[in-house]
Amino acid sequence: MNLLYRLLQGTWYLLSLLPFWFHYLMSDLIYLLIYRLVGYRRHIVRHNLATSFPEKSETELRAIERRFYHSLCDYFVEAIKSMTMSESQMRRHLVFRGTERVDECVADGQSCAVYLGHLFNWEWVTSLPLWVSPKAHCGQLYHVLENPTFDRLFLTLRQRWGAECIPVADILRKTVEYKRAGQPTVFGYIGDQVPHWNNIHHWCQFLNHDTPVMTGTERIARKNRQAMFYLDITRTRRGYYEAEFRLITRHPEQLAEFEATDLYHQMLEQNIRRQPELWLWTHNRWKRTREEFERRFRVIDGKVIQIIDD
Repeated sequence: MNLLYRLLQGTWYLLSLLPFWFHYLMSDLIYLLIYRLVGYRRHIVRHNLATSFPEKSETELRAIERRFYHSLCDYFVEAIKSMTMSESQMRRHLVFRGTERVDECVADGQSCAVYLGHLFNWEWVTSLPLWVSPKAHCGQLYHVLENPTFDRLFLTLRQRWGAECIPVADILRKTVEYKRAGQPTVFGYIGDQVPHWNNIHHWCQFLNHDTPVMTGTERIARKNRQAMFYLDITRTRRGYYEAEFRLITRHPEQLAEFEATDLYHQMLEQNIRRQPELWLWTHNRWKRTREEFERRFRVIDGKVIQIIDD
């Protein structure tokens, strides 16, 4: 295990030392392979784009599709490059805006829950500690990878700038621990994933779909009275991004149930419509339908109970 990890880490490290122009040349070659030759998940991408943007022509959809695959390949090489990027390089390639609002919350002793989407390049968002008050403890929710070697490798990469990776199973315990210690936190949550059947508590209209959504972030923020932000991502040119903190509310406990979740998805949709090629269209986002949920499950006392086992 240690030998394989060191081999992968060493290979990744050496590749990351190569200049950006080489990485983007490799990205162009990978694009030809996975899009033109292999057609990686192209049927999912085309279906998602067509049903999300019914108002767009076939020509427009194909243009978005091609730009998306270019962005996806850039994501791969940018993740590799980030292993040895200097602090000044990272600050040039990803600029955070609106951090003063986060710092205001931290100065008041209030923790922040930051909603993100799967918008490129989310791997670089782990450099947030370079931009916010040192009084804040930064972190991101983290899904443990099945392969322990790759899990260890990505942990090394994502925690390089001081942001803690917190496994999903530990997030409640961690938020309570930091709250009791009086430590303000700024935790990122990627909330555009498909919830498991037994975690579906809310649906909203998102990209022209009736969509089951994750509600855990809102519940954590409401319980701990955390400020809630959306991190809006823009790519200004190849390899350069801006991430702007947009305040949802400093008082989630005063909003109606699921209102913050709905606001997040509205902001995320606006972000995606502005630059649709930045979102992860290969994800089978709408594989769970309300019709199947209502046929197989019932919500009893706030818990999702399966009544039909297919």
